[in-house]
Amino acid sequence: MRILLAEDERDLNNIIAQKLTADGYSVDCCFDGEEAIDILSYTDYDAVILDIMMPKADGYAVLASLRNAGKTTPVLFLTARDAVNDRVRGLDSGANDYLVKPFSFDELSARLRAMMRVSFGVASSTLSVDGLTLDCAAHTVTRDGKYISLSAREFALLEYLMHNQGVVLSREKIENHIWNFDYEGGTNVVDVYISYLRKKIDEGHDKKLIHTIRGRGYVLRDDSGN
Repeated sequence: MRILLAEDERDLNNIIAQKLTADGYSVDCCFDGEEAIDILSYTDYDAVILDIMMPKADGYAVLASLRNAGKTTPVLFLTARDAVNDRVRGLDSGANDYLVKPFSFDELSARLRAMMRVSFGVASSTLSVDGLTLDCAAHTVTRDGKYISLSAREFALLEYLMHNQGVVLSREKIENHIWNFDYEGGTNVVDVYISYLRKKIDEGHDKKLIHTIRGRGYVLRDDSGN
């Protein structure tokens, strides 16, 4: 999933981005509120992590801009202020969650997963389609009980497909959700990674789960249609 991280402490920003990237997320980073507002005006994210106290525009202003644009993107506030009224203000402003510094990176990851489960309308961190099971928390994938080894990017792509089971996703939409602004690869990157997944997920199985919809994109579903 693709995340925007807005945190003005550059060292912390870098550490969080590295942790999330290692967890398989695609992360775009910025360091002030105005830049966050600008990025959010033209890019959709699966979640946003906002420091409250940022230069140029604080986290409340960024959140207000996002909600005024009609976007329901899950937002997690980061702050060093832990008074009850601060937490209440953050949540009442439209944030989905609130994490006080210093924090555990494992807790940050867990809170992100919980927010996105709500966003995607699922109750568990485990996704299943016709014998294919993906555990978002443990970062494991099995099919018919057999473990499948995936790279972080392959895992992210499969997770996105499974969250959108039965929905045809265009190449552009997949690319925008799985790769961040820093990506400098080829224009056929989505096709390449879909090919990787097919070899690992579908090869050797009579029933194929990943399908190409000509002229439209790709879909993961539990039938044998094309």
